[in-house]
Amino acid sequence: MILIIGASGQLGDSLAKLCTAQGLDHVALARPAVDLAQPETLAAALTATKPTFVINAAAYTAVDNAESDEAAAMAGNHTGPKALAQLCAAANAVLIHVSTDYVFDGNKGAPYLETDATGPTGVYGRTKRDGETAILATPAKAVILRTAWVYSAHGKNFARTMLTAGRKLPHLRVVADQRGTPTAAADLAAAILAIIARIRETGWRAEYRGIFHATNQGETTWHGFAAAIFEEAAKQGYQPPHIEPITTADWPTPTRRPPDSRLDCSKLRQIFGVQLPPWRASLPTIVGALLQA
Repeated sequence: MILIIGASGQLGDSLAKLCTAQGLDHVALARPAVDLAQPETLAAALTATKPTFVINAAAYTAVDNAESDEAAAMAGNHTGPKALAQLCAAANAVLIHVSTDYVFDGNKGAPYLETDATGPTGVYGRTKRDGETAILATPAKAVILRTAWVYSAHGKNFARTMLTAGRKLPHLRVVADQRGTPTAAADLAAAILAIIARIRETGWRAEYRGIFHATNQGETTWHGFAAAIFEEAAKQGYQPPHIEPITTADWPTPTRRPPDSRLDCSKLRQIFGVQLPPWRASLPTIVGALLQA
């Protein structure tokens, strides 16, 4: 049994659909049925479902709002996941927890390894980093996956924002000096289920516990991502706007974003035999679904 927490989000939605497609026994729950800020709901969910695997796809992800709502960010990203890890340890369930590239400051100038020092620049990144630490301080069988720039045809994300804005405005300004890797929620979901399949095949191993980086392959900037989105949309009859590259300084936000949050994902391939496809591979399907919606 796989218990998916955060079923209403991009990743949770993709996980539930993929589990159904693969015929996997699963239960997908969202708030208020399970709420990381209400540990009693987590305990009730584990008691009711008796899962072998728990996937935590829920989090507090409002990066800028976290600066003024630290308590909610801490509950969603730190204390809630810690409580979930403790419950998984007691139930002998494997926990797969999703974290973020925002645990880094983005100043390395090269893709980050799991062993690199963290240096979050805002409340969101700090609470996610502290959540990782808290989970690994429990005896839980925990696999922590740091990912980045997640998007899909479901929920709020950069691709949807660009396509919506492009319908209204002939000219868009997009940051071109922040580097990273767009990651399709469906590709990340497939990677998670492949990890579960490997654990089922081999049994739990000590090397499975810890932090892994999991993004699509390749890299771009937000401006490059936007250009690719509109390139695919144009193939499907969409009239793209002009996209002007700007700097981070031209688009100030409450939270400083990492200028270069590329992640090295070789450990995931070495330990689990899992590698996500190039970032542009899933873009046509997602753009098409967003346009139809």
